[in-house]
Amino acid sequence: MPPSPERISRFAARRRARLEGLPKLAHTDAGGGSRAWFVADELLVIDDSRREVERYLGRARAAQPGAGDEELMPGLRRYRAPGLDVPTAVRALRSDRPAGRQTVCPNHVFLSSPFNQGGPFGPPAPTAAATLKTPAETDRVAVSIVDTGFWTDTPLPVDYLASDGVEVETETDVDNDGLLDGDVGHANFIGGVIANHTDRAVLRVVRTLDTFGVCTEDELIASLGRVHPDTKVINLSLGGYTADGTAPLGVQAALQQALSGLDRVVVAAAGNDGNRSDPFWPAAFAGAGESWSGQVVAVAAHDGVDLCSWSNAGSWVSLVAPGQDVRSTYIDHALFPEGWAQWSGTSFAAPRVAAEITARIDAQVGAVAATNQFMADVAAANQQFGGHLGLI
Repeated sequence: MPPSPERISRFAARRRARLEGLPKLAHTDAGGGSRAWFVADELLVIDDSRREVERYLGRARAAQPGAGDEELMPGLRRYRAPGLDVPTAVRALRSDRPAGRQTVCPNHVFLSSPFNQGGPFGPPAPTAAATLKTPAETDRVAVSIVDTGFWTDTPLPVDYLASDGVEVETETDVDNDGLLDGDVGHANFIGGVIANHTDRAVLRVVRTLDTFGVCTEDELIASLGRVHPDTKVINLSLGGYTADGTAPLGVQAALQQALSGLDRVVVAAAGNDGNRSDPFWPAAFAGAGESWSGQVVAVAAHDGVDLCSWSNAGSWVSLVAPGQDVRSTYIDHALFPEGWAQWSGTSFAAPRVAAEITARIDAQVGAVAATNQFMADVAAANQQFGGHLGLI
């Protein structure tokens, strides 16, 4: 059975306390009652604007001990400036730029949590185990889950996992409060959803989020750079907002590098704030008009009858998939005696779609073609949830 309202409230309060207690994080309003979280004192800067930023930091007297810059990927740098008012700096540095061409932004924070952004809606609840198919022996498709680390004590069969690319998690209580951290096993659950709907995936896990489902933009950039070159489908059950709704520059650059000119797609969760007005990144890249936007699938959640009240949605959403009371593999733990859980969220609608795409990829049909085929099938079925096409 689903968790009680009291347990959901306690779960959300723990997440809020964890996020607000982390050093060097700050937030600003993003509209729609949501918050845009970022790292205090840091800017991400396209190389074209390096000198302009350095002049501004000099005028702002931000070149204090601890200041400096480093390359995150070719063409993109991170600047650290202790004491910097990040929102004011971004507005000032953007003011002279042509509309639509941004070259500086905060180092955003992305979450897989119910606190304003991300993955699961409420905590997982124990449920009875089910039986997964035996993985296929041939024609396997490489799928990368960029998420929490993978907990090795799990009922997800090891044959679904790549032998060379599963980054593990070893902590379950990083804040030492005696309780299981809220996003432990998030990647395990996602992997189980994929395995439950196709036997052809070979799964890799790129550890990005901590056990509370928190990562910074620079960490996500680094993780996308570590995705195995054979990967055809990337699952991103995480995300966040920006203060003005514009695309986060670092993730934009990383996704361009990960997708442009490659037969690869990203399936991204739409978020769980019930926000129907603000873009949630990176899922919103599906509607951003980039040359590679057609390789991003943004997934909202339905409950079998309607769009879930807590699911984000907007014109950038590609489709809606089952996300309420999903059952999947979790972790072996005293609170989950069979190693399975029931959980809700767009985090778990996204891997359902990732599985459907993976199942259509073969020697003749690549990832992009399989995605187009899948979306055509969804359109032909014409199942509607809240005005969006949906997968049953």
